[in-house]
Amino acid sequence: MARQLTLVAAGELSDDDVRAALDGERPLAVLPAGPPSVVDAARAVLRPEEPLEPGTDLVVVTSGSTGGGRGVLLPAAALRASATATLDRLGGPGSWLLALPVSAIAGLQVLCRSLLAGRTATRLGAQEPLAAAVARMPAGDRRYTALVPTQLRRALDAEPDALRAFDAVLVGGAATDPALLARARAEGVAVVTTYGMTETAGGCAYDGVPLDGVRVRIADGGIELAGPLLALGYRGDPEATAAAFADGWFRTRDAGALDPGGRVTVHGRLDDVVISGGVNVAPAAVEAALREHPAVADAVVFGRPDAEWGQRVVAAVVPAPGAVPALADLRPWVAQRLGAPAAPRQLHLVDAIPTLHTGKPDRRAVAARTPEV
Repeated sequence: MARQLTLVAAGELSDDDVRAALDGERPLAVLPAGPPSVVDAARAVLRPEEPLEPGTDLVVVTSGSTGGGRGVLLPAAALRASATATLDRLGGPGSWLLALPVSAIAGLQVLCRSLLAGRTATRLGAQEPLAAAVARMPAGDRRYTALVPTQLRRALDAEPDALRAFDAVLVGGAATDPALLARARAEGVAVVTTYGMTETAGGCAYDGVPLDGVRVRIADGGIELAGPLLALGYRGDPEATAAAFADGWFRTRDAGALDPGGRVTVHGRLDDVVISGGVNVAPAAVEAALREHPAVADAVVFGRPDAEWGQRVVAAVVPAPGAVPALADLRPWVAQRLGAPAAPRQLHLVDAIPTLHTGKPDRRAVAARTPEV
């Protein structure tokens, strides 16, 4: 008899729900917090009324940053393998601070790691200072947390002492600027970059080094992954499953390289390149350069069709307090670092960068709100 999926609202998720999924007793999916349209879209992907694919214990809806989200089918064995390898890499079990949405794999893995270590995660309250949450964590235990780059940047600005209280601060979910990492480490924060995705049950390479049991290869410039933490496929989409999963390997659609020592470097999405004047431009690299400018607090970069250049680089920028960034200043700043083709040809100032339920920047929303010129 096929098992049915149990849907739980993000605000109602309990440790018992996660434990039941880890034990293979009750398949789980967590509905994201947000407006009805977001919840309804996730419910449509999850298809709770349909029989569940065999072997599935958790279904997680991807963020859909480059298109519609998918329901990723994860077995309990993959969740356990990922959590165990993470704890081994970080130096052993400890207490975790949950600061990420539990509808995303990064937040769910904080709960999984806590439960497998015999702990209960401390949850960061809405608008709660990081230091206050740290003070509620058990004393005398190793302390861990996981953040997206925006959270790290804000915490460095407001509460660097609280960040220094952790034995490891995992940072992932989006590309992390080298300047931000350098700043965090200079401040004495034990920051660890993570690479992974829902299809790998969370982070599978830390500071570029694959976790135990994870294999990496490069095929046609793209990163492919294998190991015990892989998902089974996509909910109700055998064609997408066959395209992404084959012979024990997962095709990530991320561009990257592997050095002789086995360290993986991610260059961005294979399908996220802006081709301007015949030159491939990586949006993440342009965003990182823009964030280094003193007048820029945050940035998102994407391409738009251009009659002369094929595509033009467009930047949506959040100004630093008291600053008014100008295209005439930002173009040479980027060109000096990445070359003239990477310099934005269109600039829009925005109050904030919208995010998806995972905490990643919502590039589609930014592009939709950015007028053509």
